[in-house]
Amino acid sequence: MPEKHPEFGQCVHKIVMHPAKPDRLFLQNHWGLYRSDDGAANWTDIANGVPSDFGFAMVMHPHDPDTVFILPIESDEFRCTPEGRLRVYRTRNAGASWEPLTRGLPQKGAFETVLRDALTADSLDPAGIYFGTRNGELYGSIDEGKTWKKLLGGLPPVVCVKSVLVGEPNASARPRTKAPPSASRSKSPATKTKRRPGKPSGKSR
Repeated sequence: MPEKHPEFGQCVHKIVMHPAKPDRLFLQNHWGLYRSDDGAANWTDIANGVPSDFGFAMVMHPHDPDTVFILPIESDEFRCTPEGRLRVYRTRNAGASWEPLTRGLPQKGAFETVLRDALTADSLDPAGIYFGTRNGELYGSIDEGKTWKKLLGGLPPVVCVKSVLVGEPNASARPRTKAPPSASRSKSPATKTKRRPGKPSGKSR
């Protein structure tokens, strides 16, 4: 930790872990971004290339134990996205470096706050990432943060976002190859499912 007994700064905002590597933990502190590889006995500072190491939200990639998503906030005195730019940051190497994911997100005048439980992921492949803001806006990505879309606006302050898979338990986001027509194929009863915006018909989310 930065100091053995700091006056403040050890408030834990979020901890995430991937079941494939249960001894590895990622931590978003009140001030600080850390990783432990030995079940929390020791911690390494991984705030490399982020605009602020203050924040609330953090989510683990459902399939990759090296990939984590965060949403930095400027400071505890100004709890909004730095520079008025709404950016999700992703690491694919366990915190050695971070990249901003901005395509489809407002990059001017977007002074947003995303709380600790307002960022989530689904279990599909590619994974969907979703978050809500205290200004009542809901955003989603169906390609692991590469592109984003505003799903809803005008909501009350969003404090928690969860994802639910509707349809087949092992559904994949990738469209299947179209099978040739078959006279013996019978149609199963229709089931209503929700599909994420902008996704071609086929598998539903």
